[in-house]
Amino acid sequence: MLKVGDKLPEVSFSKLTKEGVLNPTTSQIFANKKVVMFAVPGAFTPTCSAAHLPGYITLADQIKAKGIDEIICVAVNDAFVMNAWKKSQNAEEITFLADGGAAFHQAIGLTMETGEFGGLRSQRYAMVVDNGVVTLLNVEPPKTFEVSKAEVILAAL
Repeated sequence: MLKVGDKLPEVSFSKLTKEGVLNPTTSQIFANKKVVMFAVPGAFTPTCSAAHLPGYITLADQIKAKGIDEIICVAVNDAFVMNAWKKSQNAEEITFLADGGAAFHQAIGLTMETGEFGGLRSQRYAMVVDNGVVTLLNVEPPKTFEVSKAEVILAAL
């Protein structure tokens, strides 16, 4: 499993833009930037939509004021779903990435099997990544929402 001090593995994500679906790689996304990335088990799901994402929307300016260049939300969904969720939540200050096949989450060891809910998904977590290297990693125990909240990450910056 990924730990503090590790460099993120090189994988491609999907991101829907005005130009269509782009597939930026880990190195393209994280190079020469300090990033907060948080993962949710699924777009449009209750805790994710009611609490996790809204916290980052509300605190985005304060988080960025602490030297963060970008805030990224990632989930094992497709780029179209992630973009629709971004629009529905009015989350323009957050970058949404899709890990549709769960390649990234498998590579970092943060998947969970949800069975009929949606199959293989990401665990809920938040991390701070500086130029591709993890400097903070807060992984939630199953069915909890405490350590990956925006307030907790902001306090740690």
